[in-house]
Amino acid sequence: MPTGLVALLDDISVIAKAAAASIDDVGVAAAKAGTKAAGVVIDDAAVTPSYVTEFTPDRELPIIWQIAKGSLKNKLLILLPAALLLSEFLPQAMTPLLMMGGLFLCYEGAEKVLEKLGGAKHGETLEDPIEDMATFEKERISGAVRTDFILSAEIMAISLAEVASEPLLSRGIILALVGIVITAAVYGVVALIVKMDDIGLHMVQERTSATAKAFGRGLLHAMPRLLTFLSVVGTLAMLWVGGHIMVDGAKKLGFKPPYEAIHAVEHVVHEATGALGGVLGWLTNSALSGVVGLILGTIVALALHKVPALFGKSAH
Repeated sequence: MPTGLVALLDDISVIAKAAAASIDDVGVAAAKAGTKAAGVVIDDAAVTPSYVTEFTPDRELPIIWQIAKGSLKNKLLILLPAALLLSEFLPQAMTPLLMMGGLFLCYEGAEKVLEKLGGAKHGETLEDPIEDMATFEKERISGAVRTDFILSAEIMAISLAEVASEPLLSRGIILALVGIVITAAVYGVVALIVKMDDIGLHMVQERTSATAKAFGRGLLHAMPRLLTFLSVVGTLAMLWVGGHIMVDGAKKLGFKPPYEAIHAVEHVVHEATGALGGVLGWLTNSALSGVVGLILGTIVALALHKVPALFGKSAH
């Protein structure tokens, strides 16, 4: 009897260790998949604060919460099942679909660059007077969730490409974990960003210490700079990630010259810079991928906004 009990306990120990290892593998895979989606995440964090402009401070967090819930629904109820079905029954479509998403990122990033260089602005503006604030709020939330759907699709596609070799159940757990963690991180950061000025103003107006008042004023001054910085980083990240997806996808489809050229330059930089070779080589790869993204995105942007104009049609 003791022998049987010891054997049973030993079996349980082995199963527990295997389960723990499996959970650890899922965590590592989820982290790897989430890291690949960094460009989209940064842009999401940079874009979302604009959706709470024109609202009173007491409505900012509720609106962000509504957008975050919509984002989770996008990821877990729509995109996750679609991604799993596609990867299980039509895996050969993953690379072309991922490249389509990568091209969209290139286009978004290039369009922002063109606008900064003096090109016409495209999309909605906030200059029209607001007649019904409740309706305006619903429309703003709806628009944000629609935009999030595109960004979430990119996140899930990029993440799925990283875990395509995992079993179906593991794939589902990993993608769900990535979706939840990224949503919490993005909208948590967004909530902090949009409340920075309120926190700073509170610290300045309340009877706090001189140090606290100075810190509050620093927050007030930092807010616009932070949003500008996030916008720039988000644009660069989109071009880098989009360009990398396009180059890597082209290689998988048999067109290897761009991939080989970029990695050849990366190798030269890596070998020539000694201890900093790893970092500088990666930066070189990222920069060249970003250039590819900018070129492809500019071609798409010009095609979308110039060609229709030749026929007297609206690009929008």
